[in-house]
Amino acid sequence: MTMPSEMPTESAKRKLGLQLALILLILLPLIILFLTPSGGMLHGGMFFWMGLLLCFWMISMLCGTRAESVPEVTARPLNAEEQPVAVKEVMDVRFAEEDNGVRIFRGRLRAPAAAVYDKLKRALGAESAPMVQADEQFGAAILLFPGPMAKAVAEQHARPWVNWLLFALTIVTTTWAGAAHQGVNLLLDPGRFTVGLPYSLGLLLILGVHELGHYFMARHHHIQVTLPYFIPMPFALGTFGAFIKMRSPAENRRALFDVAVAGPLAGLVIAIPALLIGLRSSVIIAESTEPAAGMMMHGGTSVGSSVLLAFLAKLSLGPVVLEGHVLQLSPLAFAGWLGLMVTALNLLPIGQLDGGHIAQAMFGRRAGDTIGSVAMWTLLLLGLFVWPGLLTWAIIVFFIAGRDTPPLDDVTPLTPLRRCLGYAAFAILALILAPLPHTLWNAAGIHCPYM
Repeated sequence: MTMPSEMPTESAKRKLGLQLALILLILLPLIILFLTPSGGMLHGGMFFWMGLLLCFWMISMLCGTRAESVPEVTARPLNAEEQPVAVKEVMDVRFAEEDNGVRIFRGRLRAPAAAVYDKLKRALGAESAPMVQADEQFGAAILLFPGPMAKAVAEQHARPWVNWLLFALTIVTTTWAGAAHQGVNLLLDPGRFTVGLPYSLGLLLILGVHELGHYFMARHHHIQVTLPYFIPMPFALGTFGAFIKMRSPAENRRALFDVAVAGPLAGLVIAIPALLIGLRSSVIIAESTEPAAGMMMHGGTSVGSSVLLAFLAKLSLGPVVLEGHVLQLSPLAFAGWLGLMVTALNLLPIGQLDGGHIAQAMFGRRAGDTIGSVAMWTLLLLGLFVWPGLLTWAIIVFFIAGRDTPPLDDVTPLTPLRRCLGYAAFAILALILAPLPHTLWNAAGIHCPYM
């Protein structure tokens, strides 16, 4: 009579202990922040961010752990009679099984993957949704999903009022942030809200066009997507950006690539002109002790902190950049500069970021995952040793850029033109993030702080 009552007690104790551990892990960075001299961000900044990242990683590991659970084996082999004729016509089947209603066939394809996918889609109709994947052992794998399962995600109900509400709130928070950057507190002086509009409207236009690039390209490829979701933030920059949700998978790598690359390219169409126009009302600080490679929100931005920024500053300001290397950005220029940074961060070849989708479409899922791991560690190390501001984005990327659903045809390669466009997108990433080499400052006609 005692065992049944004791077992729940021990389980409850373990759950309580886990909850307390999670709370302590969440509070640990704050404890370090307040106990370290100078608030922990000056003398102990690196240790703070390393501790913060470690805590989040431990929390994710604890939350993802299933204690004392044994995976249930549900797969069963399929005999020849259970294999659809349509699959046998396009594949030399070497191994077949069924797992939770999904039929999986592995072997060599008898035709190109694109033709195989199209033939299966026509032959199976609404009965099953086919997926063609690469397989290291047998060459290829065909997965047949039950029709209702394939449509489950696509049939979610849309709520446009949520998108418009978030957009309205983001206008408010970015206008407040833009005014705050100019030293105006809209809580005390709301009548001066127009001071924050150049930054707010410029940044939201860049973010909006970026997401609409994804949206319209997805609709072009008959992929069901939501309207953009803007993320308001009542401090700092006023927003954490925007995103759209894909409700159905891409049919092939080409569609996945097109949707991924359309956003950054569309955003640049607005960000670069905004930066060029905004630079004309920016101020060159001729004498400054700020480090040349720094990227500071209020103290200024070094012309040489980015190869692309250096080129655009020279194009917009002309000979004036010979007088100094630190730019005090105007609100519109700051929005354009943030647009470049948002584009660069989205082009990082990690997980569900645009660059992650581009890398997987270009090189395949396995190589794309490897590239993503290398990029994630590179971002973290750059944040620790080059620019601490990247640490915030590294932590955000670490937790939001997970793995997503591959395209239904994940074997057919990209066309040469798309592959060239992909390399161009990663070149843009390098031009935005890489600082101008010291030896090129004078050659570019820009004041060099090192001489």
